[in-house]
Amino acid sequence: MSMSHLYGKEEDGIEIEQFEITDWDLENEFNPDRRRYRQSKEDNTYGIWAQHDDSDDERPSFGGKKSKDYTAPVSFISVGLKTTTDEQREKDSDSDDDIKWEDIPQEIAPKKLKTGGSFKPVQKGHTGGVRVAGQDFASWERHTKGIGQKLLQKMGYIPGRGLGKNAQGIVTPIEAKQRKGKGAVGAYGAERTAQSLQDFPVLDSDEEAEREFRKELQQWKKDPAGTKKKPRYLYKTVEELKAKGRIDRKLAAPQTELSQVKVIDMTGREQRVYYSYSQMTNKHDIPDDNSVQSEKDKAPTFSLPELEHNLKLLVDMTEQEIIQNDRQLQYEKDMVINLTHECEKLSQVLDQEEQTIDKLGQVLEIIEECEKRLQPESENPLTLDDCVEIFETLQEKYYEEYKTFDLPELAVAVVYPLLREHLKNWQPLKEPVYAIDVFVKWKNILDNDMLPSAGEDMSSMDPYHRMMWEVWLPVVREIVNDWQPRNCSPMVDFLDAWVTLIPGWILENVMDQLIFPKLQTEVESWNPLTDTVPIHSWIHPWLPLMQSRLEPLYSPIRNKLSNALQKWHPSDSSAKLILQPWKAVFTPGSWEAFMVKNIVPKLVMCLSEFVINPHQQHMDAFYWVMDWDGMISLSSLLSLLEKNFFPKWLQVLCSWLSNDPNYEEITKWYLGWKSMFSDQILAQPSIKEKFNEALDIMNRAVASIGAYAQPGARENIAYLTHTERRKDFQYEAMQERREAESVAQRGIGVSSVSVPMNFKDLIQTKAEEHNIVFMPLMGKRHEGKQLYTFGRIVIYIDRGVVFVQGEKTWVPTSLQSLIDMAK
Repeated sequence: MSMSHLYGKEEDGIEIEQFEITDWDLENEFNPDRRRYRQSKEDNTYGIWAQHDDSDDERPSFGGKKSKDYTAPVSFISVGLKTTTDEQREKDSDSDDDIKWEDIPQEIAPKKLKTGGSFKPVQKGHTGGVRVAGQDFASWERHTKGIGQKLLQKMGYIPGRGLGKNAQGIVTPIEAKQRKGKGAVGAYGAERTAQSLQDFPVLDSDEEAEREFRKELQQWKKDPAGTKKKPRYLYKTVEELKAKGRIDRKLAAPQTELSQVKVIDMTGREQRVYYSYSQMTNKHDIPDDNSVQSEKDKAPTFSLPELEHNLKLLVDMTEQEIIQNDRQLQYEKDMVINLTHECEKLSQVLDQEEQTIDKLGQVLEIIEECEKRLQPESENPLTLDDCVEIFETLQEKYYEEYKTFDLPELAVAVVYPLLREHLKNWQPLKEPVYAIDVFVKWKNILDNDMLPSAGEDMSSMDPYHRMMWEVWLPVVREIVNDWQPRNCSPMVDFLDAWVTLIPGWILENVMDQLIFPKLQTEVESWNPLTDTVPIHSWIHPWLPLMQSRLEPLYSPIRNKLSNALQKWHPSDSSAKLILQPWKAVFTPGSWEAFMVKNIVPKLVMCLSEFVINPHQQHMDAFYWVMDWDGMISLSSLLSLLEKNFFPKWLQVLCSWLSNDPNYEEITKWYLGWKSMFSDQILAQPSIKEKFNEALDIMNRAVASIGAYAQPGARENIAYLTHTERRKDFQYEAMQERREAESVAQRGIGVSSVSVPMNFKDLIQTKAEEHNIVFMPLMGKRHEGKQLYTFGRIVIYIDRGVVFVQGEKTWVPTSLQSLIDMAK
């Protein structure tokens, strides 16, 4: 890199560092691509005292450091004459300048080689790959022993043919071509020889590459005259300025106060003034304006800097004005388009408003017609059917206006008076379906499924709900006041017929405020000992409508029934007829408590008085007790039999066997008593145990007598025992099979709904099947594991194993054992 701008030379050859700011410094200060001077080893060592060669002022080469030209011919210098470096440099420069593009042969210009495919040498003067006679090949071997030619011939080489298996190699050796000057490779054009052009032809369509090469060569070509090249100016059309303005507008940042300030540019040769940063980026530059010239190269020219400055300002202002005008024109065009669209939208809105005004006018005419027909002196008075047609017309043809202007509210003033007149003489208990068709039509017209909120004003209520509240409910209040609760069928039939038309909150009001107080008063006055009409006959019909609202009546009913059963005897079957309908109504807990308190003690007393006599048996008391099977719980009945029947029965059997009995009669007696119990009772383990105990007593008794006393008695008792045991086994196997089938079906149903994904889900499923509470204990853990309650047991789960809390430690257990412990 040339450092002539930093160091000057005095006449005596001493280098002096120049500290003044030159034009090169100003023009290249903000140029990021300027060439930077790299200090040599001499500069790093000696600084400003380092010696600089004059060759530094020359144009730098691509490598940054000029290398020696080894291709130049070697010249011998005589002793007394020696060419200086400056003279040699001038001579080389003259030789370079004399070379012109026209002197370079056209055939050696740079072209692309033809590649690909199998190579076939095409050479003039050759036929079939054989060298034409007359050309010297390897003529230098006349001065040697010819060892190279001999080795080639030993390997099968034939003189005059190419190398290779098929003689596809070149015949003529590669020729060397000497460059005209000391330039780099390609500096003087293509260096291909005539032979290479024959062997490797180029594409004829590569003229563009040739033109580019010439253009690049011209850039490094020196001007022989040494004069400055004439500057080449760039001109822009108006369309290019407009396009540039649009692009700058898209990429530019939002306008701020700083973007509109006055900018003074002092980076050039003279001061320039811009009125925005955009003008500074769009300034005109001459391509060769930044070139550095030395003082000796500057020639006096005709210069008018003020005029040039003013012209540049005018050009910049004109460019900005063109860009601003183009932007303003585009803005006006966009504004015209927006206004056009806005006019179209407004015209559409105007058309819609006109249509709306026309529809409102038609609706107003219909409403005015209704007002005229409502007048008492009208010749054509308005009826309910006419009102239905009018409102249906408003809904179908003017739906938007019907909803927007809340036209259903007209029914308050128009329809309500007509409906009151229509229901004036209505008797709901005698004619429950009267006027249902009218209310069905008005429900479809007025109902919008809106539920009234707490404290809502009547005026803001749904029109249909308001109609039912103000027109229909007053009629119902009058008939309920005169209604007798024991005659419940007409009232139940009436409400069943209207339940689909009555809004939910109005139906609740009827049940809570009108029906339930009447029923409660009637229950308080009911006496089960004197009333001939059972209470369930006029309470149970209300269950589908009132459901849980009747629960406050159940407690006084149970108290009255309990008082009535104090003097009851199991021989009176009327108690069962009265209580049986209430089993499905009362909760299981309350029903069981009622039975244990009022019925089971009476049955215990009856069985305690029951006498078992094999010779003359009276079964009435036993039938009275067994008649309650299904009414009382199975556990209560089993406890009753175990404590009050089987001890007596086994005692009678033992006393009978000790008096030399007839075993055939004992067998019949045993089978007869067993047939008195249902299969459900016989399947219970405690009952099986009692009958098996009787069989064992019979077997011991028959074994103690001699075989001659009653022939066949032992065999009969053994056969009876075997038969009974086999029946029990078959019954158990059948029960197990049924349970397995039910579990399998239940498992299929459960799997189709939800399959337990882990052990915890399996425990949850089993807990739900057995009605056991399974839930986590909040904030309770053991060794980082969550604790759960399974019924009354505390457990935790670890790796698919359930651990139960014992007295001192946690014990693993199976799932079935866990269920048994929880029960």
